[in-house]
Amino acid sequence: MALCLQRGGGGGGGGESGSKNDMDNGKYVRYTPEQVEALERVYAECPKPTSLRRQQLIRECPILSNIEPKQIKVWFQNRRCREKQRKEASRLQTVNRKLSAMNKLLMEENDRLQKQVSQLVYENGYMKQQINTVSSTTTDTSCESVVVSGQQQRKNPTPQHPERDANNPAGLLAIAEETLAEFLGKATGTAVDWVQMIGMKPGPDSIGIVAVSRNCSGVAARACGLVSLEPTKVAEILKDRPSWYRDCRCVNVLSVIPTGNGGTIELIYLQTYAPTTLATARDFWTLRYTTSLEDGSLVICERSLTTATGGPTGPPATSFVRAEMLPSGYLIRTCEGGGSMIHIVDHIDLDAWSVPEVLRPLYESSKILAQKMTMAALRHIRQIAQETSGEIQYTGGRQPAVLRALSQRLCRGFNDAVNGFVDDGWTIMDSDGVEDVTIAINSSSSKFLGSQYNTLSILPTFGGVLCARASMLLQNVPPALLVRFLREHRSEWADYGVDAYSSASLKASPYAVPCARPGGFPSSQVILPLAQTVEHEEFLEVVRLEGPAFSPEDIALSRDMYLLQLCSGVDENAAGACAQLVFAPIDESFGDDAPLLPSGFRVIPLEPKSDVPAATRTLDLASTLEAGTGGSGTRPAGEIEAGNYNHRSVLTIAFQFTFESHYQDNVAAMARQYVRSIVGSVQRVAMAIAPSRLSSQLTPKSFPGSPEAVTLARWISRSYRVHTGGGDLFQVDSQAGDAVLKQLWHHSDAIMCCSVKMNASAVFTFANQAGLDMLETTLLALQDIMLDKILDEAGRKVLLSEFSKIMQQGFAYLPAGICVSSMGRPISYEQAIAWKVLNDDDSNHCLAFMFINWSFV
Repeated sequence: MALCLQRGGGGGGGGESGSKNDMDNGKYVRYTPEQVEALERVYAECPKPTSLRRQQLIRECPILSNIEPKQIKVWFQNRRCREKQRKEASRLQTVNRKLSAMNKLLMEENDRLQKQVSQLVYENGYMKQQINTVSSTTTDTSCESVVVSGQQQRKNPTPQHPERDANNPAGLLAIAEETLAEFLGKATGTAVDWVQMIGMKPGPDSIGIVAVSRNCSGVAARACGLVSLEPTKVAEILKDRPSWYRDCRCVNVLSVIPTGNGGTIELIYLQTYAPTTLATARDFWTLRYTTSLEDGSLVICERSLTTATGGPTGPPATSFVRAEMLPSGYLIRTCEGGGSMIHIVDHIDLDAWSVPEVLRPLYESSKILAQKMTMAALRHIRQIAQETSGEIQYTGGRQPAVLRALSQRLCRGFNDAVNGFVDDGWTIMDSDGVEDVTIAINSSSSKFLGSQYNTLSILPTFGGVLCARASMLLQNVPPALLVRFLREHRSEWADYGVDAYSSASLKASPYAVPCARPGGFPSSQVILPLAQTVEHEEFLEVVRLEGPAFSPEDIALSRDMYLLQLCSGVDENAAGACAQLVFAPIDESFGDDAPLLPSGFRVIPLEPKSDVPAATRTLDLASTLEAGTGGSGTRPAGEIEAGNYNHRSVLTIAFQFTFESHYQDNVAAMARQYVRSIVGSVQRVAMAIAPSRLSSQLTPKSFPGSPEAVTLARWISRSYRVHTGGGDLFQVDSQAGDAVLKQLWHHSDAIMCCSVKMNASAVFTFANQAGLDMLETTLLALQDIMLDKILDEAGRKVLLSEFSKIMQQGFAYLPAGICVSSMGRPISYEQAIAWKVLNDDDSNHCLAFMFINWSFV
């Protein structure tokens, strides 16, 4: 019989064949397989049982009666240790496999670069030889040579492809093989001059190696990465383009033709959304070829069928501009030890000349293509791989596929609103004389036949959906910073009455609030995380809006409203990334197929051309942003580099509302006015957060309603020393005027000040860097946060009981507690100190708080 041995402790324990003296002498305790099985069952339920649970185990299992509790405790300790070692060994093996595969990938990349260098050296030598030959020739025969060459070309014109159509599989196979060769030349060869994107460093946890094209026709991007999925699964995911490409409207496979080598040829019609209301959507007519290489690699390559390539003609579309996909695709290899190595190439020509000149950077940027297509595909595969392996834990009881579907529905609904395709049932309403906001109506019943819209469309007076949309250009505003501000400070631009109207459309009586009430209503928001992608570039969350009822007759309406919100692109270091905030009203207990009517914002950077001066033009409502630019139009290069932002960006706004047929004009007027007010709010926010308007210094010069920051820091420090008698708040080594302020700003504990006014809520007026981090806000938005909103019920009671002591004695120590940030995240702190801040006249100026050893829960 196999026995399990375990080293005994200083005493105690027992085994089948061990004696008490043996165990006291520190010898091994022997466990029978039955005993190990019983312990393993308990371990599976509770890896760390309490002392009472271990004693109960001995009583319930007779086979463990001869083992002392101390020895069972040692067994569980050893079992946990072995489990930890096993997981660590598994993790290290996974990292080793990734590093080995990444090393192979880097070696291949190095070989490709070496070939490119050799080719460039050869071309350089050839050009030098030609120059020397021309310079040493005494008789100029260049014109004659050109003429002769031209005659030979006319005699031997470039052979055109014969007409190829769906009835000629051999002709399509020839196109497919040409596409395959050109794609492989881009994926692993030197057909395109690739330049690695900044910040995309290879590593076991990175997305992979990402590069963009330089000096080639159209725009191109390439990515190489590793995933823990088999090649066939990867191919299946990549072929399902709508699941990962958010700008994909539809993919129709019109014909599937098997080839003799075991592959398939597909004729595909693809429609994509336009990113903004100022441009037309694109469509593609392509041939997709799936095959295997001799080394077992799986290849999916694709290119447009044009008059130059031959092949059948694609379906016409009046609402789209036909774009061209140059040879692109996916090379999928099997990795040793499992998983796949993926090479992705996207190379397209979006016909940039068909859009207004100011918007052409959207269609000429390889970085935008890399973010929206190439990296999106790789991120999606990595996300599914980690979900499959169980590495990602989700809250809320919803499956990852359901959360991805919700995110996709939000994006798709917003894209539908921005584009307003006629074949979806959208029609444009007449304007009110100003062309800044476009109002579109969709009364098509087919739009609401899905189960998620049944609760809306069954109403007898249901009129449809109205969308108010606008686009504008912003100057010197980082897209990520703007979207982050809009997300965190909804009260700066949103109207509670409009939110209530949108939320009411989900109720049994959906039109209780027929139009927006005049004036804004105060409200606060709590953001509840729902899911996020692997690299945290996208967040799905539920937002709870809290606000008062309008009037006694509206008191029955719930004060809390809920939004399902998707935020993406808030990483300021992601070159070419689109920042987006999309949301839709939901019920508190919304289902997986809940009705979603998305609205929101999208900000896309416009990369400036190096040979084009900084433009000062704006479109539509952005014209007011020219005021205050100082007339220079440009800023020092060093400031631009330090800010790491784009000069211009295009902002698209779209808000959707349901309406009753007899309220159509009222809702249209409300929507138009609301979007205009949002545009005005965004302009104010944009001008406030533009880097050119922020001080380049670390410390702000002044704060509204407060003295100079240096003086305030001196008052805070002096008042702390006077009231507490416990010494200085911090040591100042320098006698410079701002030394105290710098010490305060960099203090490790969160220090913040709030106003003290009779019959008014205390609002924050200053916080050091740790305080801003704790509140998850900025100096600009700090004054929107009230003290009673961040404290929990217990904290408010403690502060109220200690307030008189603070005002009389000058300070008070507050016990450990819990507070919340402006984003709704709970924060714990070990202790808080509150003290009065006195000015130079010893009059009360404000209250200061210091939260010691705080951390997010």
